[in-house]
Amino acid sequence: MNASEVRQKFLEFQEKRGHKVIPPAPLVLENDPTTLFTGSGMQPLLPYLLGQPHPEGKRLTDSQPSLRLQDIEDVGDPRHTTVFEMLGNWSLGDYFKKEQIPAFFEFLTKEIGLDPHKIYVTCFIGNEKYGIPKDTEAAKIWQEVFKKAGVEAKIAEIGSAKEGDKRGIKEGEHIFFYDDKENWWSRGGGIDSTPIGDPCGPDSEVFYDFGEDKQDIAKYGKSHPASDGARFMEIGNQVFMQYRRKEDGTFEELEHKNVDFGGGLERITAASIDSFDVFKISLLKPIIDKLEEMSGKSYDSNTDEMRIIADHLRGAYLLTAQGLVPSNKQQGYALRRLIRRAVLKALDLGIAKDFIPEVVPIIAKNYADLPDSILTHRETAISALEKEERAFRQTLNKGLKEMNKMVSLDTDGILTGFDLFKLQDTYGFPFEVSVEEAYRQNIQLSENYKAEFDKALAEQRERSKTASKGMFKGGLEDHGETSTKYHTATHLTLAALRKIVSADIHQQGSNITPERMRLDFNLDRKLTPEEKQAVEDQVNAWIKEDLPVSFDTFDKEYARDTLHAEGMFWDKYDQKVKVYTIGDFDNPVSREICGGPHVARTSEIGKYKIKKEESSAAGIRRIKAVIE
Repeated sequence: MNASEVRQKFLEFQEKRGHKVIPPAPLVLENDPTTLFTGSGMQPLLPYLLGQPHPEGKRLTDSQPSLRLQDIEDVGDPRHTTVFEMLGNWSLGDYFKKEQIPAFFEFLTKEIGLDPHKIYVTCFIGNEKYGIPKDTEAAKIWQEVFKKAGVEAKIAEIGSAKEGDKRGIKEGEHIFFYDDKENWWSRGGGIDSTPIGDPCGPDSEVFYDFGEDKQDIAKYGKSHPASDGARFMEIGNQVFMQYRRKEDGTFEELEHKNVDFGGGLERITAASIDSFDVFKISLLKPIIDKLEEMSGKSYDSNTDEMRIIADHLRGAYLLTAQGLVPSNKQQGYALRRLIRRAVLKALDLGIAKDFIPEVVPIIAKNYADLPDSILTHRETAISALEKEERAFRQTLNKGLKEMNKMVSLDTDGILTGFDLFKLQDTYGFPFEVSVEEAYRQNIQLSENYKAEFDKALAEQRERSKTASKGMFKGGLEDHGETSTKYHTATHLTLAALRKIVSADIHQQGSNITPERMRLDFNLDRKLTPEEKQAVEDQVNAWIKEDLPVSFDTFDKEYARDTLHAEGMFWDKYDQKVKVYTIGDFDNPVSREICGGPHVARTSEIGKYKIKKEESSAAGIRRIKAVIE
């Protein structure tokens, strides 16, 4: 079964269960200062899991592309990738464990055709300190569904993963109890770090067994579902949000409980073909095949290089097809890093010519069935990546010249770690390439070149932290108060611009951090000092009026044509949209399509001050403002 078939089967299966299929969110999220990219399937749904009603109801499903750069150093093994796709379904106060567990088991065994004897699951063992009981409810449901499939599933109480490494599993065991490090979900991680007021709860993870011959006891200990190694692979996780942490640190049960399910598309597809190597699935193997053809080398002998190239170019394509361009800042730099690492690994394979024009079209074909709502720049993505590859190859050539110049200027002909850092920082010549080239040319490196390089790098990173302090400060907790105020202030800013400067002004983008708001809008000239002051005064006047902020859900056409709500992506919105109104409903100050969050009344915002008005792009201006 290929990945497209698995994705389609999942969405159709959930739709039959009464779920509304919602479009995936972009990899680069607007108004989220906590992360560079969408890093999980549930991230765009978090406001609704925290209590906001969703316009499409209580049962939702999607397939969400995600990117986690924290996994970049793990790419090269059989299952880690930086980019992946999460199949998700959610119950927002509707069904719970007895409906979710059998449904996912049915999907795996009936729709995908997995052998139930190869499925293993985990549950939460409970926590005496906080009085949270063992999740025997989930375990009993699992036993029932296994029994119906002809599997007598025994239960094992493992506790910690470390204990599991010593104990392993015994014959007939399919259900395993672990502690909060393995089977508790909260935004803070383990049970002790669960934030006050947050919904949280036990989870039940599902694993596929690729066979005893895949375990490496000498390296990882005895195999069990939560162990490292290639035998067991997690293919899905069901989070049961049934508790909330109170002010005194204890937990209470929620009246309305949520289900948050996420399953890895790549991993489920790998299980469907019984391959512990996710790079053998349809989204990745055609890339590997092309690399073998271009390099004349085999995948089995060059797995690390080919896996890294396949993974990184896949992520680079998805980002570029969503409109991101390589740069030296934030998301653009992360994209540039993916491209450059892929080019370097191609050089390791002996591919000296530009290879992106031959490889990326294969990736584009693999993702032809993803919606245009997120891949908005398909037509220009490949050419943008080709341009970046050519530029980087020129950088490499220039770096070699500068490197040889440094050697010629040194009386002893020695390169220090500080030289290597300058080559990387100033000329974009990567450290590992410098070292390899030095060995190739018999250029002597200083005795402590690595320590010298690390020292220079640490000093540079500290200066970066200082310059961007606060840009990604805090976490999702900060979305609560401060960022919520800025979010509402952004709506007021747009409304003031439309009232004072021009009714033809519309939002062209925004970004909010806990320290400031930023609004981009269309205008082919600078604001006059008088206009800028008038906008600031108008926003403060509306704040002082203590206007109500409310929302409701409407059909998209009604919101646009009758309510005249502001919106940026009419062709991408769902049929039902959430509309926020500031002021009287029949005569509002502001009315916009938005997912929230917002204050209840404008007086909660505080004093508003415009700090800067500048050009953002041709015909686009930008306002940066703070709340004092």
